[in-house]
Amino acid sequence: MYQPNMFETHHQLLDMAAGHKNPDNDLGKMRDDEFESSRSATENLEGLSGDDQDPNQRPKKKRYHRHTQHQIQEMENFFKECPHPDDKQRKELSRRLALEPLQVKFWFQNKRTQMKAQHERSENQQLRSENEKLRADNIRYKEALNNATCPNCGGPAAIGEMSFDEQQLRIENARLREEIDRISGIAAKYVGKPLVTYPHLQNQGLHSRSSLDLGVGSFGAPSSMVSDIYGGSAGDLLRTVAPLTEADKPMIIELAVAAMEELIQMAQSGEPLWVPSPDNSTEILNEDEYFRSFPRGIGPMPLGLKSEASRDSAVVIMNHMNLIEILMDVNQWSCVFSGIVSRAMTLDVLSTGVAGNYNGALQVMTAEFQVPSPLVPTRENFFVRYCKKNADGSWVVVDVSLDGLRSCPIPRCRRRPSGCLIQELPNGYSKVTWVEHVEVDDRAVHNIYRALVNSGLAFGAKRWVSTLDMQCERLASVMATNIPATEGGVITSAEGRKSMLKLAERMVMSFCAGVGASTAHTWTTLSGSGADDVRVMTRKSMDDPGRPPGIVLSAATSFWMPVSPKRVFDFLRDENSRSEWDILSNGGLVQEMAHIANGRDPGNCVCLLRVNSANSSQSNMLILQESTTDATGSYVIYAPVDIVAMNVVLNGGDPDYVALLPSGFAILPDGSVGSMEVGSGGSLLTVAFQILVDSVPTAKLSLGSVATVNSLIKCTVERIKAAVAGDTA
Repeated sequence: MYQPNMFETHHQLLDMAAGHKNPDNDLGKMRDDEFESSRSATENLEGLSGDDQDPNQRPKKKRYHRHTQHQIQEMENFFKECPHPDDKQRKELSRRLALEPLQVKFWFQNKRTQMKAQHERSENQQLRSENEKLRADNIRYKEALNNATCPNCGGPAAIGEMSFDEQQLRIENARLREEIDRISGIAAKYVGKPLVTYPHLQNQGLHSRSSLDLGVGSFGAPSSMVSDIYGGSAGDLLRTVAPLTEADKPMIIELAVAAMEELIQMAQSGEPLWVPSPDNSTEILNEDEYFRSFPRGIGPMPLGLKSEASRDSAVVIMNHMNLIEILMDVNQWSCVFSGIVSRAMTLDVLSTGVAGNYNGALQVMTAEFQVPSPLVPTRENFFVRYCKKNADGSWVVVDVSLDGLRSCPIPRCRRRPSGCLIQELPNGYSKVTWVEHVEVDDRAVHNIYRALVNSGLAFGAKRWVSTLDMQCERLASVMATNIPATEGGVITSAEGRKSMLKLAERMVMSFCAGVGASTAHTWTTLSGSGADDVRVMTRKSMDDPGRPPGIVLSAATSFWMPVSPKRVFDFLRDENSRSEWDILSNGGLVQEMAHIANGRDPGNCVCLLRVNSANSSQSNMLILQESTTDATGSYVIYAPVDIVAMNVVLNGGDPDYVALLPSGFAILPDGSVGSMEVGSGGSLLTVAFQILVDSVPTAKLSLGSVATVNSLIKCTVERIKAAVAGDTA
């Protein structure tokens, strides 16, 4: 049966919305009121002569006075500064202008009324303009529907045949009205602010901006790099997540509000809830006290899972609002924490916040967390993230798992209320208190990494805070303008620094995205002797100007070394010792051509190296290298780069077209007691190479290529072990 056209209904609603005021009538009424008010004021002044006035006397004809141009101009000027003068100001103004105080009072009242009328008239004109625009759109859509043709026969389409377009538009109009009413009611009950639903944001995490856009433009990796660099897709994270239903959303809101309250208490409480770790490097949770303080939570811990909880804090060189933006933008968050977050997506935004900021923002997300080694399984989480501003001005961002919405009944990892409390400090600094509380099945972790995972340094609060502190220093270095030019090799050009750091950031993200045990990867273990087995995988690189085309072979291995992480890091980042382990340098002299400091630690640096080959027949090679270190781990990541392309980058050119195949090292403490002390404990070293084995993407990988990269990585490992340990062999 034919139903009323949705466009007519929508048009009527628009007319009602825009026509709730008649600007001409309102303005006319306002002018009449203004005239009556002015006339009444004058009549009062002229007709009032005192208590002895004869009430039977015939009233005199009223005299009306106009203000002089000078009086009007003076009151206009005063109105601009103070539209609501007090008694003292009115008396002073009346004395100066030879007017009665009541005349001044009524003039200001009339002026305010006039300004209000002008403002409402402007608003009504704007509403009328928008209404006309919507009317034109509706007419255009109606004509498009009337002129639609059948896709099968080419003839005119009947109303019933518009199975998608017309039905979608008609249903959407009613659904949105119902959605707004229902969600607003839920928000008023649980959150205290309106909610807005965006049901199709599955690709937001792949198309939003980089973290360092806060200061240096689009300073990040290509938007789809994280998802497709190793053949995986961020959509894989949705395999165990059921679509959200309307019945789910009230539960999600209630859970987020409860999680916010719990996190605030956990961030602010001391002993006995939190106790120092054995090496005093961080704080760990007293589980018995936790369940006494928070008996409800998200329920008891499932069988087979163990609890990991820690708290840490730091003062970082970034203002609180930029920190909030990083945490609430999935792409910036993934970029800043690229060593921890291997993949992430925003599935649904239930609220965007109020007052132009993230206060009250609520979004459903999924993420995969990693350690930079194939030997540690990643942790997938499906959770809601809620941001709130407290009455004292501090901000809180909390995550809590939504396991009840999964199709899988027993998760391998779930997040109890976790997140951070951010307090604003002077001079653009912020204090961040981070709480990380998860329940996880870690039985698949390799033995050499078990102590590190148990210590909390692998996934705990200290790793999040240390990474954030280091990245804030990096951004501050990017924004620095007072770069001394006295030291050789320092890039002082702002555009050159920006382009080189953007290229280095893409290199680091590419390395981190491919070195872990993400479910997007398919690692194949070559025969070996155990923990230090070499694992390989292949991918095809096509139509990407940021990577060379062809078949790329990636290889990685992880092993323990009986020397401190600092010693390993200093050895690997030093260009003077590079020839001792880098087989591809062929024993040539390595020189630093340019560098950019990235923080307080001299090890945090991006540099450009030149390898002067000992063989004069071979051309010299340039290497882009970034080294970073913090309390929980270090990286030395590098990639050969084209000389011509790097000249463009150093002059401020676009670095996105520089092809990179990053290789490098991830250096972690072994997690033993005392390993957090500088120069103490052993090291867990992951070595990862990427090699272009064929420039034809459709070619098949040969066993010879696999054998070559296996031999290369094992030879590199042996050289590092011998050099760092001081062996002469």
